[in-house]
Amino acid sequence: MSLYSREELQKIIESKESWTAEELAGVLGKRPERDARFTTLSDKPIERVYGPDDDGARDFQSEIAWPGQYPYTRSIHPTGYRGKPWTIRLFSGFGTAEETNERYKYLLANGQDGLSVAFHLPNLMGRDSDDPRSRGEVGRCGVAIDTLADMETLFDGIELEPITTSMTTNAPAAINLAFYLAVAQKQGADWKKLGGTTQNDILKEYIAQKTWIFPPRPSMRIFTDFVTFCTEAVPRWNTVSISGYHIREAGSTAAQELAFTLYDGLEYVKHSVEAGLSVDDVAPRFSFFFNSHSDFFEEIAKFRAARRIWAREMKERFGAKDPRSMMLRFHTQTAGCSLTAQQPLNNVARTALQALAAVLGGTQSLHTNSMDETLSLPTKTAATVALRTQQLILEETGVVHTIDPLGGSWFVEKLTDELEEECLSYFKRLDDMGGMIPAIEEGFPQEEISKAALHFQRQMESGDKVMVGVNKYVVPPEEDHKIEILEITDADESRQVEKLKKVKAGRNQSAVKDSLAKLEKAARGDANLMPPILEAARSYASIGEICDTLRGVFGEYTDPGLF
Repeated sequence: MSLYSREELQKIIESKESWTAEELAGVLGKRPERDARFTTLSDKPIERVYGPDDDGARDFQSEIAWPGQYPYTRSIHPTGYRGKPWTIRLFSGFGTAEETNERYKYLLANGQDGLSVAFHLPNLMGRDSDDPRSRGEVGRCGVAIDTLADMETLFDGIELEPITTSMTTNAPAAINLAFYLAVAQKQGADWKKLGGTTQNDILKEYIAQKTWIFPPRPSMRIFTDFVTFCTEAVPRWNTVSISGYHIREAGSTAAQELAFTLYDGLEYVKHSVEAGLSVDDVAPRFSFFFNSHSDFFEEIAKFRAARRIWAREMKERFGAKDPRSMMLRFHTQTAGCSLTAQQPLNNVARTALQALAAVLGGTQSLHTNSMDETLSLPTKTAATVALRTQQLILEETGVVHTIDPLGGSWFVEKLTDELEEECLSYFKRLDDMGGMIPAIEEGFPQEEISKAALHFQRQMESGDKVMVGVNKYVVPPEEDHKIEILEITDADESRQVEKLKKVKAGRNQSAVKDSLAKLEKAARGDANLMPPILEAARSYASIGEICDTLRGVFGEYTDPGLF
C-alpha cells in the first residue's frame, strides 16, 4: 500500500509545480543560485528539493518496514542502539607483538570493546620477516606476526574468550586464525564460545587491495575449507567480512562499493553451498565491512540500501529461511583516503562526521581513523582522540536514542532507492559474465573502479570537488600545523628477525617437517586444509613456510596488468 493515495500525490505534484513557477522563479530571478554543480561525492545529481512526490508511491511494509523486520532497511534489530551500542574497536598493530600488546591493553582500559588486528605487509603476502622481500616493511603498516610465538605475545595477558577480535587478513586468513585458535586453546578457552571475525575476503584483493598470494580458484577452495571448518568447530566466528572498504579506498563510487561488495558476498554464499553447506549454515556468520566517506547522506543511504538488497538476495536468490541469513551485519571504518597530510587537524572533524554517518546508517561496529594516518601509524594521542570521537557520539549527541532517525526523509529514501537501482544494474552485468571470478579475470570491476577514480581526480584538479586544505583554503607549508608522528625503526625489524631466528632454531624440526608434508598432501588432494594448517601452526611453522608449501601446489597469482 502506497504512503499516499494517487489523488493526494497528484495534489502534491501540482503544488510543487505551482511553487516552482511562482515562489522559486521569483527568488531565482533576483538571487540566482551559486555557480556550483550540486552532486554527491560519487557525482550523482542532487535535486533542489525532495518531497512526497519522490517517495509517496512506495509500499512501506515491503520496502522500508519497521526495525528488525524484513527487508531490514531501517535496522536488523528492533531496539537499535537502545538495546546494544555498536562495538567500538580501533584497527591497531605496529612494530613488534610486544609493542602492539601494550597498545591493546591501553585501548581496552580506555573503553574499547573489541580488538582489531592490523598485520604488517609481509604477513599479508605470506612472507616471513627474514625474507629478503620483507626488508623495510617489517612492522611498518601493522604488527609483525611470523609464528604462533608472536601471536602468543600479541595476546599475552588478554583473555580471548570474553572479547571479540577482528583480524584484517585475507590470503593467509586460515593461517592467522590457526595461530589465534592455538593461543585460545593454550588459554583454556572453548572454541565454541570464541567470537570474532577474519576478513578472509580474497575476491576484493584481486579487485582492489592487491594483497593476494594464490590464484582465485584455489583461493576459493581455501575459503570454503575455512568456512566448513569454522561452521562446526568455531560456530560463533564470523568466517568472512566482505570488504567494500578497500574497494572504496581504490577510488570506487558509493554504488560500485555497494555492488561489488555485496556481489562478492553472493559469490561466497554460492561457493559455500556448492561445497555442501546450506545458505542458512553460513550466511548468519557472514559479515560486511564498509567505508564511511565524506558525503554524509550518500553514506547513510548506502548502508540502508545494503541491508535491503542483501535481505532480498538471500531470500529470493538462495531461498534462505533463517531470518539471520537475511540480516546484513557490518563493521564500518571512516575513509582513510579522505585524510590529508595538509592541515592534519582537519582530519579529526572529517572522521567525526564520517563516524556520525556510520552510526546514523546503523553500523554494528566502528573504527575511527586517527588524524595522523597519512603521515604514520597512529600515535597513542591520536588513537585516543579517535576513540573518544566514538564515545562522544555515543554518550553526548543523542543520535542513539531512536532507530534510523533519517528514515522517512524524502531525500534519504530517494537516495537509498537510487543506490539500490544502480547496484542491481551491476548485479545484472556480473550475472551475465558468469559471476565475480570470470569478471575479475576479464578485469571488469578493476576497470570500473579505475574509471571512477580517474573521474574524481579530474574533478579535484578542476576544483569541481573540494578537499579542504588541498585544493581550497590552502596554507603555505611553513604555516601548516606540525604533529607528532610514530616512528617504526630498523631496530624493530632487527628484533623481529632475531626473535624469528630463535623460534626456528628452538622448535621441534621433525614436527615442522611432518606437518608441512601433511599440508602438502592435503592440498594435492581434496581434504579440508584447516586441520593440517592448525597442526603446522602448533608446531611453530612460520607463515612463510606454510604459504610456501601451498605455493608449491597452487602457484602464485600474477596481476594481468589490465589498463
